[in-house]
Amino acid sequence: MSTALSMAAFALATSITPGPVNVVALGAGARYGLRASLRHVTGATVGFALLLLLIGLGLRELLAQWPFLARAIEWAGVAFLLYVAYKLVMDDGRIDAAGAARGPSLMTGAAMQWLNPKAWLACVAGMGAFAVSGENAIVWQFAAIYFVVCYASIACWAWAGASLRQALREPARVRLVNRTMALLLAASALWLLLE
Repeated sequence: MSTALSMAAFALATSITPGPVNVVALGAGARYGLRASLRHVTGATVGFALLLLLIGLGLRELLAQWPFLARAIEWAGVAFLLYVAYKLVMDDGRIDAAGAARGPSLMTGAAMQWLNPKAWLACVAGMGAFAVSGENAIVWQFAAIYFVVCYASIACWAWAGASLRQALREPARVRLVNRTMALLLAASALWLLLE
């Protein structure tokens, strides 16, 4: 298997699996439609690719010297995920014309990746597996491959949510989906603490 294909397989395995960013993409697709949720998809992908590049270009050494930074990022991420879960639980489930076009912002998607311990672990593990030498060309190649695969993976979750949109015309159904997404986010946040 070529290195590029290996990198793509790793990126797919870590990007397509359920996690906080994908759960929000699913919920955003269901709530706001595919087009509006693509801001979240783009932000999450750009945020992840930037994090991957920084890890590959030397941030991992900084975290090794100061492990408390990694722990602080983990706790901030869990707090953010729990906040997003709380907002979903408190939502009334009404989809109005003004709110239907908004969806999560590009910055929310990026912030979710930077506060997502799963993303940090994927970056460190990926760079450790494919770019341990720190060679810049390999780091950039891996980031480019990961960008494409990550975007497609998160977009699949948003598309799946958008496919559910027709079934969610009643506020009670939207509340049920929101609360299910909130439960999944809270569970993933707590799972990250137990790892």
